[in-house]
Parts: sequence; C-alpha cells; structure tokens
Amino acid sequence: MNFILKILKDFPAYLWSGWGSIASILLFIACWDVGNQVYGNLVLPSPLETFKTLSLMLQDDMVWEEINVTLYRAGMGFGISLVLGTALGLLAGFFATASMMSRPIVTILVGMPPIAWIVLAMIWFGMGNETVIFTVVVASFPIVFVGALQGTRTLEDDLKQMADSFKLPWHMKLIDVYFPHIFSYIFPAWVSGLGMAWKIVVMAELLATSNGIGASLAISRSQLDTPTALALVVIMIGSLMFIEYIILEPIKREVELWRH
Repeated sequence: MNFILKILKDFPAYLWSGWGSIASILLFIACWDVGNQVYGNLVLPSPLETFKTLSLMLQDDMVWEEINVTLYRAGMGFGISLVLGTALGLLAGFFATASMMSRPIVTILVGMPPIAWIVLAMIWFGMGNETVIFTVVVASFPIVFVGALQGTRTLEDDLKQMADSFKLPWHMKLIDVYFPHIFSYIFPAWVSGLGMAWKIVVMAELLATSNGIGASLAISRSQLDTPTALALVVIMIGSLMFIEYIILEPIKREVELWRH
C-alpha cells in the first residue's frame, strides 16, 4: 500500500520530467507535416487530417469493439507468457542445469521470425483467436523468461550470506532480500514483453483474422484509405505509450531505485 501511495505522490514530478519527451513528439509531428507537404495526402496525410479521422472513428461503437478485441487477444497472450515465462525463468535460474538446457530453446524462439510463427499457427489453429494468442505467447515468452532467469542468476551470494548470518526468517529473506533484486529484472522484461505483444497482435490480426485493429488496417490498405490507416496506427502507438509511460514507467522507476 505504501508503495502505491509513494508512486502516486511522485507522479506529478514524473509528468513534469516528461517535457523532453513531449517536445520530441511535437518535433515528430512537425516532420510528419513536412512529409505531407512533400509527398501529398495520398501517400502521407497531414497530422490534422489524420487526427480528424481519428476523432470520427472514436465516435463509432464498431471501432471500440475492434479495439476491445485486440486488447483481449494481446492481454490473453501476454498474460500467458507472463505467467509461464516468470515461473519457468525463476525455476531455471535456481538450477544451473535447467539454465543451460533452456538456452538453445530461447535462442530458437528469439531467432525465429514472428511471421513464421503466424504461418504455422494459421496451419495449426486456423483463422481465429487461437492463432493470434499463440503468436503473442511465443513472441513474448522468451523476453519474460530471460528477465526472470537473469534476476535469479545474478542474485549476489553476499546478500544470501548476510541474510543467513542475521538468521532472518524465510519470509523476510523473500520480501526484503530476494524480491527487490529479482523484481527489478522481471519488471523491465514485462514491459518489453508487453511492447512485443502489442506489435505482434496487430501483425497476426492483419494476416489471420477478420476483426481487430490489424484486420481494420488490412481493409484500409486494400481501399487505399491512408488517413484511416494512419489513424489506426495512432491508436496503436497511443495505447502502448499510455500503458508504458503513464502506468508502468512510474512503477519501474520506484522498483529500480536500489540500483542508484
């Protein structure tokens, strides 16, 4: 509870520290407008036209249904990869043999392109939710797994010996010694895995489903409706930035204070 209250207390200062990021976004929008003047509306609609299209889209209940479908698929896939990746990564970190055996499996999962997994999932599961969720799990799992593995493997022996010398109860060892260190590795891995899940879910929907943001993007492409396509891209980027920078980043900063 105190941890949450501290995050809320520091949140205004965190927002104030984000002026540099806001300036970079405004600079990007300015470059976008220059690109519109160079290439025209068909290739690159102006920011004003795109945001007008976005405003009209957000007034349509069907658009919100598509967003909810995508959020469900991304959430399910990421949730499964978070639970499995964290549990198996912690388990592998405590046993050197399991850590060595897991390395080639992680290499295969990381090295195989997501598009290949999508094609295989379409063959195995058909065109539907299962294909998208499976692809998200396969793409996000190794990121979470490696974070949990590194957090466990890098736990310093000095900390363990200190806890043993003071004869700390097991629950104090877990909460005050092990958890802060391991969580400081796991949480950034969760953030990275979430970003990967959000990118992969749209790619999988574009190829393997008839609904969701990815499917809407495919329809916009086929109709050469560039403003709608860019508006959908803005929705994807805006959602991810809100989750990462407004919700997760303040938590991450508090978790990693011990590093400083």
